Amino acid sequence: MTDVAIQMDAVWKKFQRGERHDSLRDLVPAVARRILHGARPAAELGANDFWALRDVSFEVQRGDALGIIGHNGAGKSTLLKILTKLLRPTLGTYMTQGRVGALIEVTAGFHPDLTGRENIFLNGSIIGMKRADIERRFDAIVEFSGIGDFIDTPVKRYSSGMNARLGFSIAAHLEPEILIIDEVLSVGDYTFQGKCIRWMQDLLKSGTTVIFVSHNMDAVLSLCNSAILLDHGLVASKGELTKVVGDYYKSGGRWKPELLAQSNARTVEFSCSHGNDVLVDPGERVTFSHTISATSDCELTPGFFVTRGDKPVVDTTYARMRGHPLRLREGETATVEWSLAFNLPAGVYEIGYHVGDFDGGYHEHQSRACIVTVGDDPRVRGDAYVALEMMESATGVHTPSPARLVAGA
Repeated sequence: MTDVAIQMDAVWKKFQRGERHDSLRDLVPAVARRILHGARPAAELGANDFWALRDVSFEVQRGDALGIIGHNGAGKSTLLKILTKLLRPTLGTYMTQGRVGALIEVTAGFHPDLTGRENIFLNGSIIGMKRADIERRFDAIVEFSGIGDFIDTPVKRYSSGMNARLGFSIAAHLEPEILIIDEVLSVGDYTFQGKCIRWMQDLLKSGTTVIFVSHNMDAVLSLCNSAILLDHGLVASKGELTKVVGDYYKSGGRWKPELLAQSNARTVEFSCSHGNDVLVDPGERVTFSHTISATSDCELTPGFFVTRGDKPVVDTTYARMRGHPLRLREGETATVEWSLAFNLPAGVYEIGYHVGDFDGGYHEHQSRACIVTVGDDPRVRGDAYVALEMMESATGVHTPSPARLVAGA
């Protein structure tokens, strides 16, 4: 048996902006156009096409851990969805050898009206576990998740962090030969993140192969033994771990935004509850309010991030935390509030935001909207974490009433 667990050879993936066939009214004309004009060659880009991945090649040996890093929109999630067979590559080939367990989206496979207990059996079946295996591992799954008191509560009442705990615990007990993990652990609290990292380290010792996507370079360095850096779908660097992480920081450690030629949304106001440039005590909670207005119908995923120098501290998006985009009609306005407890070492932190389009690209990007300086406290040393909450409100928006989400990052 070969020692190669994953191999990707010259993979390209193409998407089309704005492509949607939600009804027969949309689908029939699209099919008719293809019949009349013929299918476009796979390697050719149309006016609204773009490459999410371009000529990506790498291989991972059995029992190794590969970190996949890069800015938002670099192609990391697209790459993982190809490896888990959720997407097909436009060009190129890939192979995986072994049973694959994946945790790509926090609530993937969960039914909101079912309880945690019921969703364990539902989600376990979706990812390939037999009912007898789920029953045998049920207690271990619940214990690992740490949400036993709420296991018979509908998951629609769970926070994003609780969903992440349960989803990860189910995937973990699939006993995969290849484990693929996206940035979903960013919504878990730091204790659970550490628990997951230790568990993955134990998996590696037993010969499991791990693919790990994260903006947390400390986690990547502690878990992985090699990495690839993606930049706009291209492999910008790969191989030795510290070199690739160094290249990530040299590139700014942030995405290079591709702004859309025609913007359909704009920021009305981005404000901080304490002012623009503020000094706070370690652990002090600060709320950032982001008001967005749509100039035409659109699906958005506003993003929020905190950096210190070139190092990301918090980096998340609306769609990642909610599991769906923010839908606005022309003229509608919505406000998203990001509330953080700055449990961080003393230093200067830059606050940034963007307004992403769910189909790709960005309407706006601001990397230094305001500055927060955390004062010195002898009780806070070394690594620390923030508790992140998100709230939303809307004016004239056809969405449910404002919801309060709680997550750790």
